[in-house]
Amino acid sequence: MEKKIKVLVVDDSAVFRNIISTVLTTDDGVEVVGKANNGAMALKKIPLVHPDVITMDVEMPEMDGITALREIKKLYPKIAVIMFSVHTERGAEMTVEALTAGAADFIAKPTDGKSFRENTESIKRDLLVRIKACKGLRLTQRPATQKTILPLTTSKMPVALSRRDVIAIGSSTGGPDALKEVITRIPKDIKSAILIVQHMPPVFTDKLAQHLNKLAEIEVREAKDGDTIKNGLALIAPGGYHMAVKKSVSNNYTISLNQDPPENHCKPSADVLFRSVAQHFKNKTVGVILTGMGSDGCEGLKVMKKHGTPIIAQDRDSCVVWGMPRCAVEAGLVDAEVDIKGIADKIKQYIL
Repeated sequence: MEKKIKVLVVDDSAVFRNIISTVLTTDDGVEVVGKANNGAMALKKIPLVHPDVITMDVEMPEMDGITALREIKKLYPKIAVIMFSVHTERGAEMTVEALTAGAADFIAKPTDGKSFRENTESIKRDLLVRIKACKGLRLTQRPATQKTILPLTTSKMPVALSRRDVIAIGSSTGGPDALKEVITRIPKDIKSAILIVQHMPPVFTDKLAQHLNKLAEIEVREAKDGDTIKNGLALIAPGGYHMAVKKSVSNNYTISLNQDPPENHCKPSADVLFRSVAQHFKNKTVGVILTGMGSDGCEGLKVMKKHGTPIIAQDRDSCVVWGMPRCAVEAGLVDAEVDIKGIADKIKQYIL
């Protein structure tokens, strides 16, 4: 019989501790092993109950969720922490800070005015799938390594050295922290533009861009319709919009945002970006697929690969969830599977 996933629930609200615990007890594969009303109490309980996953409120008295998260990552790096966020500007900013500090994922707290049953259903829909996806999380610090893997299938065009105008990146669960590791290692004089799809809702993508912009040498911002694609600029698709590329009347390449239906249940979708980049830039690109649940990006990478684009995947050991990279690896699309700390160096190897 498979061991149950042990969860510690941390929230200063007794109501939400009750709601979260009620949700988790509906699944036979999950066990609530403890509750705490702030980060300090959570740190005391961890060595007593040995949780696999912690659900953590962001704003709490005595010790807030971000402070507690940083301590947990130092002392217990294998524990997955899922943050509960308030869907406001301030809440989004704090959540992004937590995600780039090592939180595995987040879900938004239900809004006020809903019944206990509505709040319970809302949390159940989002939380259980994240807890199960993060089971067995490995976040121990390791030296940057890389392994080149042979394609399982033959692409129509071999990878060749050439100028790379665009680096296209797709990421999801665990992506903000992974993006921090990649983007902060890219030099400001890079001769490529960087286009990013990170699965996040509106407001959060803008806060993520602002946070990365403070840390990186290159400019990072949330994409706007009509933005010109240029070297040294990283543009993140806004939550709720697909991001594609189009050619302007002046022969510049610009961003085109749309609200077409979701793909792979995602909007933005990495598949949309990857297909568009392949259409306009052919083999003058690098494709990168990072940690995340599901298979978004795999079909788009197939199109990029047909043009001879080199594809880099985050390796299994450094992923929060080895879903999106796994799909690309198993489809035989990946030229190099690399630890997250080595991906920027691998990208630079493909750029002349």
